[in-house]
Amino acid sequence: MYMHESIPFLITGISFGLAAGLAPGPLLALVISETLRHDKRQGIRVAIAPVLTDIPIVLLSVYILSRLSNFNSMLGVISLLGASFIAFLSFEAFTAKGIELETAPVKAESLKKGVIANLLSPHPYLFWISVGAPVMHKAYQASPQASLLFILGFYIFLVGSKVVLALMVDRSKSFLNSRYYLYITRGLGAVLLIFATLFIREGLQLLGLV
Repeated sequence: MYMHESIPFLITGISFGLAAGLAPGPLLALVISETLRHDKRQGIRVAIAPVLTDIPIVLLSVYILSRLSNFNSMLGVISLLGASFIAFLSFEAFTAKGIELETAPVKAESLKKGVIANLLSPHPYLFWISVGAPVMHKAYQASPQASLLFILGFYIFLVGSKVVLALMVDRSKSFLNSRYYLYITRGLGAVLLIFATLFIREGLQLLGLV
């Protein structure tokens, strides 16, 4: 397997990681609120929470999908569900209006808060069951290297984008309500819409409808 054949999976991981990292949601709000209430180090601690909480979710999702790998109709349904979830994320990105945060002083337990917030959020479960695991499965069929690049690209940019936001908010608290943040989220929304279309096409092919 040549490196250039793994690049599409790396790009896919980076795209989803950026979209998940910058999209408004409970974990992003917590990253920013901990940065504002305490300092950038507390925001960064929240940002790394997905690395700690997602491992069992990823393993379980990939295991379940591997049991279904010979059932094209089931995989087709999962792809269509994934397309719906990605389209929903795209809609959220296009309709984002900025983030307003409560900044009352509270005790700093940032990593614990981040772990709890991510475990209780439906997004990691929905993403890995309907989107991440199917991509990992396809990547692994190409080569283990491709699946590794996908997951590395995803988590480096998921965590990295939140860390960068924490640093930017630490310097300028108005960034999340600026037009630059809105431009970035809308651009990522357009990328997600493309992926949703690809998932729809793949789902229909697996179901034998096209």
